[in-house]
Amino acid sequence: MTKKIIVFGNQKGGTGKSTLAMHLIVSLLQKGNKVATIDVDARQGTLTRYIENREATKRENPEIRTSVHTPVFESEAETVRQMERENLQNFTELLRSLSAFDYIVVDTPGNDSNLSRIVHSFADVIITPMNESFIDLDLLVRINDSTETNIKPSIYAEMVWNQKKERIMRDKGTIDWIVLVNRMSSVASKNRTELDRVLAALARRIGFRLAKGFKERVIFRELFLSGLTLLDRNVSASQMSLSHIAARQELNDLLKALDIGGEQ
Repeated sequence: MTKKIIVFGNQKGGTGKSTLAMHLIVSLLQKGNKVATIDVDARQGTLTRYIENREATKRENPEIRTSVHTPVFESEAETVRQMERENLQNFTELLRSLSAFDYIVVDTPGNDSNLSRIVHSFADVIITPMNESFIDLDLLVRINDSTETNIKPSIYAEMVWNQKKERIMRDKGTIDWIVLVNRMSSVASKNRTELDRVLAALARRIGFRLAKGFKERVIFRELFLSGLTLLDRNVSASQMSLSHIAARQELNDLLKALDIGGEQ
């Protein structure tokens, strides 16, 4: 099933949103889809820089596929009401201009903003990466202990819930929310086992599904500089270490779990 607007969101930086987004973008492009990308975190601009690096590499390697990219800045209107109106109008007009695309992938900032809330409300899929720690879990949901008692949704979880309601009221649409554990340590630990158990229990109660992302690997920082991903032929198996090959398998497993555009 086509899930057209895919939003990468969290209210914390450093979870790998842009890296994950770029790998999904390239996966969709390589399947022949027309893909547009939007960077709502335009001031930091990590996804924008990643795509700029890719465009530079494409000038030497024309076979590389790229998305049509738009950075979007928050309105600087004088009043809150005017700012909210401008943000909604600008984003809906942008979506209208991109209606011919098969997928629209959006990267959002690691903080709360009116524009980010608007973007979430238009999502068909929200992908929320989190690091492998209870500190990151606390940004999704507040629990007093690992027995999952006295659960209180975090500000971000409440925001997602509110935008789900906004989506239903607007067009009766639904949002598939995926929480993705990313930047995992290479060594299994008691902390990981406990975190997995708690997340599995919370998924049923709060309304998200779980996926696994990437382990912490240097290869992703290296790929950023050239705008490439593990899916690009320029990163051939003959050039890859065993760690890189393992990362590619993690990517294949992730794309299968996300179930967006089919398997790679």
